Amino acid sequence: MEPLVLAVDQGTSSTKALLVNASGAIVARASAPLSQTHPGPGLAEQDAAELLDSVRDAVAGCLREAGPVAVRGVGLSTQRESVVLWEARTGLPVAPLAGWQDQRGAALTAGLAEKGYGDLVRRRTGLPLDPMFSASKMAALLDRHDPARRRSRRGELRLGTVDAWLLDSLTGQFVTEVGNASRTQLLDLATGDWDDELLDLFDVPRAALGRVVASTGPFGEIRGLGPLSDGVPVTAVLGDSHAALFAHAGWRPGVVKATYGTGSSVMTVAEPGGPAGALCDTIAWSDGSPSFALEANIRSSGRTLTWLADLLDVPADRIVDLAAGSEAGDVTLVPAFGGLGAPWWDPGAVPLIAGFDLGTSRAQLARAALESVAHQVADVLAALPGLRRLVADGGLTRSAALMQLQADLTGVEVARTAHPELSAAGAAGLAGLGLGLWSIADLEARADRDLEVFTPAWDDERRERAVARWHQRLTVARDLGARANGS
Repeated sequence: MEPLVLAVDQGTSSTKALLVNASGAIVARASAPLSQTHPGPGLAEQDAAELLDSVRDAVAGCLREAGPVAVRGVGLSTQRESVVLWEARTGLPVAPLAGWQDQRGAALTAGLAEKGYGDLVRRRTGLPLDPMFSASKMAALLDRHDPARRRSRRGELRLGTVDAWLLDSLTGQFVTEVGNASRTQLLDLATGDWDDELLDLFDVPRAALGRVVASTGPFGEIRGLGPLSDGVPVTAVLGDSHAALFAHAGWRPGVVKATYGTGSSVMTVAEPGGPAGALCDTIAWSDGSPSFALEANIRSSGRTLTWLADLLDVPADRIVDLAAGSEAGDVTLVPAFGGLGAPWWDPGAVPLIAGFDLGTSRAQLARAALESVAHQVADVLAALPGLRRLVADGGLTRSAALMQLQADLTGVEVARTAHPELSAAGAAGLAGLGLGLWSIADLEARADRDLEVFTPAWDDERRERAVARWHQRLTVARDLGARANGS
């Protein structure tokens, strides 16, 4: 039997599993849906046990489809910044998972910012003080379930991002991959380890956190993930956005990728110290020596369209279709659900729909929602000098209208990959590289296959007019939020 790599991409809305052969072809795939709840203002939760079950279901479905296989190794891609709190002895979750969109740490981050800790956090971690990142969510979970920190200081309670939760559950190793760890606001980018001053600042005991390891491990061996045989090693772990960049062969100079999922991530490999305030420094991956990246995180892209679909009681695909065949006119939708991410980093901004009247149609609202995705990405790209081409992946890239709009708003080529499971492909790529199944040159050749290129069609005047209207409405959303918060 030919050697295969099993790649698991654990995302916000589903878990996907792929089997990849030595030539890089996908020989089997399966997925399992995953629910999310919003039990209160600013809260975004998932059931950690359901999440683990979705991994089991996706893997089982993938292996059933393929029949007898010879899996040599496993690559894992995970949603980032989300936090699980669980019992060390039983492995059972103590509370619902606090999702990356969750805002329960907003009061803590605002208080730390007022006390002047923003520069320290940014300097050490590369990240702005914002409740999207894991540290404030970790503190909030501990405040509720271990307020005196007694159990967490004894290591009886464990905290981790999704990669740590899955690895502990599936291999028995309590470790955190360094790229995921770099999204917590507790990791010092210079040392690649937890920072004691930041741990004290957020009141998160080191004993509750897993040991930080490289993206190539060691992660241990799979157990209890039937029909996969026990003993198969996990040879790569990456955050989902990092995995997508790896699949694009993002180590090459000038490659900028945008992932269009529930939210959006715009990322490029670069040394720390990017445009102040707009982009974050992060660790893309590490094989023992870290590769750094600049990244911008957008809170709501695909989620904006699913929100509108729920509101109008139509399938999400219908929103995409309506948007493709319509113009928004003067209608603008600013999707500041839980505030705005990069490049504004304004947690107080409020959602806004402007420019509508009694004649506004569903199609115009759908188009405005789609345009909000492209505008947010364009705002980020404006902070990246010398951009020549954007490579795009994620579920929303199926919309040719969005890809063309992205090219028109930015004035640069947008290359859409034909592979929808790019995060899983990136995890498979790094896993198979470590197993010797392929080379860096092989991965670069794969990244350049099957790209569809969209070229800008707008002139400068039309582009500037559209951007000016967007920024005008964006300013209103931010000003309304500031007034509501009394600032």
